[in-house]
Amino acid sequence: MRLGLDIGGTKTDAVAVDAAGVVVDRIRLVTGFGPDAVIRTALEGIDRIAAAVGLTPSDVETIGIGIPGQVDVGTGSVSHAVNLGFDELEVGGLLARALGREVKVENDVKAAALGAYHLMTAGVPEGAPRSMAYLNLGTGLAAGLVIDGALWRGARGAAGEIGHIPVDPGGVLCPCGQRGCLETVASGSAIARQWATDDPIPARSLLAAAEAGDEGARAIRSLLVDNVAAAVRVLVLTVDVETVMIGGGLSNLGAWLLDEVKRVLASWAGESPFLASLELDTRVQLVPAGFPAAAVGAALVGAPATRPSGAPAGEKRVATWQK
Repeated sequence: MRLGLDIGGTKTDAVAVDAAGVVVDRIRLVTGFGPDAVIRTALEGIDRIAAAVGLTPSDVETIGIGIPGQVDVGTGSVSHAVNLGFDELEVGGLLARALGREVKVENDVKAAALGAYHLMTAGVPEGAPRSMAYLNLGTGLAAGLVIDGALWRGARGAAGEIGHIPVDPGGVLCPCGQRGCLETVASGSAIARQWATDDPIPARSLLAAAEAGDEGARAIRSLLVDNVAAAVRVLVLTVDVETVMIGGGLSNLGAWLLDEVKRVLASWAGESPFLASLELDTRVQLVPAGFPAAAVGAALVGAPATRPSGAPAGEKRVATWQK
């Protein structure tokens, strides 16, 4: 049994994944704010999910944490987790000392990429895709890359940070210090900045206004869709992944978002024989609604890498999911 936690700014998702890769139990709890509270939340989540499957934390094979911020996977140290109320915290070390065992720590988007990949390859022993990008459309925009079943972090852990590719040099200032980054036009924060509303879900208000004929809303909606499609194009052109899976809060826009992104990609193919040859519109999918991708990925972080058919042999572990 493997345990995985996705520690978010408001809630923490915890899952137990068995040896066959099946999610056998799941709990949710409120995330505390600040370094001490985050560690308490993690310990409570680990204890509760272990107890839910009749075990203690010392009984399970691995424990993994997915968490926002910059993660040193070697030491388990996390920095720049502003939404959790700390700038630097030895998450892995503190949890390991409290539990008396190793705890793996991974960035939440990268963990979600691993979880989404295992979901995509579940039950596909032959011909499983060798590569996938997970495009996280949340408050920000970022991607995680899985190549031959293993996370690709890059030389300094920045692989997949496509939200900070400038697409408009004269655009608004991005929190990263550059101007006109992809994240400033294709993310939850981009919608909130451009569309003033009392609705706690600005994207919902934006789409409703666009459907009602508001020209300003339609312009923002078009900018969003075009740049999500641009993010898909960037991922395929840089890494040539077989599939781009869209997740994160904005993925809850569902089939509408997927259809619109595919429409834009297909329109570009009509103008470019090169893009047409890449069949971009056939390579994008949505992560199923409600699937705890980051928590599942965290559970699998310490597992041997999954190698699809045709890749070097290794233990195959997949995650299945039912709503």
